[in-house]
Amino acid sequence: MPQDLAAAQQLSSYVVDLIGKKTLTPEEKKRVITESVQFWTDHVNAGFLQYRKSVSTDYTAVEWEDEGACFRDINGKEFIDMLGGFGIYVTGHRHPKVLKAVIDQLGRQGIHSQELIDPFRTYLARLVSLITPGDLQFAFFTNSGTESVEGCLKMAMLATGRKHFVGMLGGFHGKTLGSLGGTSKAVFREPFLPLLHWTHLPFGKIDCLRMFLKAMDFTGDRVAAVVIEPIQGEGGINVTPEGYLPAVRELCDEYGAMLILDEIQSGMGRTGKMWACDWDGVTPDLMAVGKGFGGGVMPIGAVIGTPKTWEKYIENPFLHTTTFGGNPVCCAAAIATIHVLLEEDLPRQAHEKGEYMLEHINALAKKYPKVLKLCRGRGLMLGMEFMDNDVGYEVAKNLFARQILISGTYINARVLRVEPPLVISRELIDRFLRALEESLQQVYKEKNL
Repeated sequence: MPQDLAAAQQLSSYVVDLIGKKTLTPEEKKRVITESVQFWTDHVNAGFLQYRKSVSTDYTAVEWEDEGACFRDINGKEFIDMLGGFGIYVTGHRHPKVLKAVIDQLGRQGIHSQELIDPFRTYLARLVSLITPGDLQFAFFTNSGTESVEGCLKMAMLATGRKHFVGMLGGFHGKTLGSLGGTSKAVFREPFLPLLHWTHLPFGKIDCLRMFLKAMDFTGDRVAAVVIEPIQGEGGINVTPEGYLPAVRELCDEYGAMLILDEIQSGMGRTGKMWACDWDGVTPDLMAVGKGFGGGVMPIGAVIGTPKTWEKYIENPFLHTTTFGGNPVCCAAAIATIHVLLEEDLPRQAHEKGEYMLEHINALAKKYPKVLKLCRGRGLMLGMEFMDNDVGYEVAKNLFARQILISGTYINARVLRVEPPLVISRELIDRFLRALEESLQQVYKEKNL
């Protein structure tokens, strides 16, 4: 379409006014829905709307406002958020303290100059060093999880002088070119091959990793880093077997490879401890952080490393830079998020609420074994595995009709993730469990199981 600055000025004026409105008329609501669908089709990606039609009872639902563990669409219909933005909302939707920190910082300064010392980046880096295990000491702040993985890969290459990476089957680390190499599913990777030099091994099989590292050491094509999610998110909420991470740590040390843990989805208290690797007492050389790091209010991630991984970077700090990463507003959000996690003891809450849901969902699995196979995971990073993809989709549709938002995983479509905000109340959990049983009953009848 041709450039039309006058039309752009008119539309932007309308939308700015729309943003400032506390309430909308029925006509305004209808216009927003109609235009949102049209503009998404014309200017974003029509394929997403086709996907929503297949998995939703109302693909035109437009989310408008949120708080706590719920959000409302533009018509005021409230949904319980059991998806949690794929793990974003650790402190809930718009936690008052996180929101206040962001608004207060915006009242002072938005983006930093890029040249002088910005204090909140330094305070956040200090806090990160205090809440991470072992000798993780340094932090580089990013805008997203996939950028965090990219940074970890570069730091590993600098620290080892090597360029070969090991990922896991079922792994997902993002979709930018470096991190995409570690993502294992062909549908995401094939259009962009060749990528960085990656080999994917079976998840949780320590003998396979041992044999591979030994072979690569013998041939001289030595591995820069082993990249692992302590709990695979998109792979289907797969928890590393007991003793696996400590054994990987030992093998990395033996063969001079860095251990990179992707805690983008599993970190920030979600699994019942501050980091999923805390369950195994393992410290990585590098850790990728994102999603919940900004408290569901601002986008921010981090590359966190030990002194060894930072040596070459300190020699030349311009090897890896970012314009917006570590800006004062996002740092304020992350600082407040850490404060809320600790003050409200949200990791403990996640553990207790997760145990409660695991018990009740697995009881439903025994009651409806032809629909629901099992529920697994840790804390509030759970996955419900169904008998096949179609059944999982039908349950998700039924839950959405009952005003429960839930979604599958990218790599294992049979699994619906359960990742609500850590602040979710027991009352909302029980409402979800009732809606889940009703949905299981309906799917059981409709499919004549």
